[in-house]
Amino acid sequence: MKGLIVGGTASGVGKTVATLAVMQAFQREGLSVQPAKAGPDFIDPSHHETVVDRPSRTLDTWLEGEDGLCRNYHRGEGDVCVVEGVMGLYDGGRCSTADVAATLDLPVVLVVDASAGAESVAATALGFRAYAQRNGLDVRVAGVIAQQAHGGSHERSIREALPSELEYCGRILPDSDLEISDRHLGLHLGEEAAISEAALDRAGAHLRIERLREITDEPAPDPGPRQTVGAGEEPRVAVARDRAFRFVYPAVRQRLAAAGELVTFSPVAGDDIPEADAVYLPGGYPERFAAELAGGPALATLAEKAAQGLPIYGECGGFMVLAESLTTTDGETHDMAGVLPATVEMRERYQALGHVELTVGRRTPIGDAGDTLRGHEFHYSTTTLDGDAALAFDVDGEGIADGRDGLREYDTLGTYAHVHAESGAFDTLLERSR
Repeated sequence: MKGLIVGGTASGVGKTVATLAVMQAFQREGLSVQPAKAGPDFIDPSHHETVVDRPSRTLDTWLEGEDGLCRNYHRGEGDVCVVEGVMGLYDGGRCSTADVAATLDLPVVLVVDASAGAESVAATALGFRAYAQRNGLDVRVAGVIAQQAHGGSHERSIREALPSELEYCGRILPDSDLEISDRHLGLHLGEEAAISEAALDRAGAHLRIERLREITDEPAPDPGPRQTVGAGEEPRVAVARDRAFRFVYPAVRQRLAAAGELVTFSPVAGDDIPEADAVYLPGGYPERFAAELAGGPALATLAEKAAQGLPIYGECGGFMVLAESLTTTDGETHDMAGVLPATVEMRERYQALGHVELTVGRRTPIGDAGDTLRGHEFHYSTTTLDGDAALAFDVDGEGIADGRDGLREYDTLGTYAHVHAESGAFDTLLERSR
């Protein structure tokens, strides 16, 4: 599956809009598109899926390693893969868009803001290309999309200034219908604030699709499958999936389904916990649906199942639901499952953001003592622990409290970190469930 990466000069330059416009334009040409996103983001991929109707792959060398990243890319399906970058092209070091591009050996089409420049668009793009060459980085900046560029002399000035080694891939006109509103944790999700097909068609009307198709290239080879989970009974894993529990990597769902049976349920809609050998509560927005969660049957059943020793794993929002209570920014406190000895309170600004490495100090549903897991945390809540709380992980980020994470009770674990299937955590959960 050939691919390209849509990178940007900085955050906020219009990468998401450009990526969606390229995806839709390819589809209009009859191509089947596989979306992907550099970095650990869950929200931009929801916009990809709204346009393409296919889960977006997460490509992050920190979470997955180089082999895992390539393996994840090759698990996608389609004629062409369009990867949206993260931040500016070189921002983030080993977690940057440039690192993803080098690992996959895919070309980059650079999105440059042309709203207040013309020839300088070419100078900027050339500088980004020269930066890779000067620093010995295996990054191919192959083309340019001029974001918020008009036609006529404006476009002509940009095109004529570009050197021959940089392909002009078109422009995207200013359009208020291409704006996506945001809230805490980032943009609104794709199904909440989708850009209309008509607006994306307008955005793609001046893209040079044939040039973009010519830029796409073969990726680095597939390193082959991960080590398989040990033989035995295929466990049944119940995964919460609704408006409160949204943040699940497609690779995690695939891993759980491939090694067992995955069954989803909706606590917000009033579903109880289905019969299962383990429960996974992903992250999301439980604070927005705290009243519905508190009024449903799932939380009481979680407490019962936890006391019986069922393996239960909650990530970020899932951890918050396993706590004793959740207080929203409006000051309303709602009882949660009460499995983990902690109370959670939402704050107005984020409390942690970044990649983390977890060192396991005691056995948990997702790791044994001495294991290391890599993940990502981004949350707006703080936690107050009861005096007898036991934390299983040392963490190089904020975690739940003072460089510690992994609150455990019975065989239930809650953590602020989101981990990827390539970390091995879900293999361990499946083993614990047999």
